[in-house]
Amino acid sequence: MIEQTLDLAKLGAGLAVAFGTLGAGLGLGIATKGVLDAIARQPEIKDEAFKNFIIGAGLAEATAIYALLIAILLVFGNKMGL
Repeated sequence: MIEQTLDLAKLGAGLAVAFGTLGAGLGLGIATKGVLDAIARQPEIKDEAFKNFIIGAGLAEATAIYALLIAILLVFGNKMGL
């Protein structure tokens, strides 16, 4: 029974990382496209657009890090009693 639970935890960990990184990758791609389009239309806003892009990219990457944290907790949490 415990081995089956651990196998399901590993499956959940894999899904968490897969969907978390997929979402972060799509978000960063869409954000990059938006910034490049904005700079192409109005080159004078380059600095402000880039600053906002970096903040948004950091938030998008945070979702991938949270997904990795959840995966680690799912795999190793059973061994630590969490």
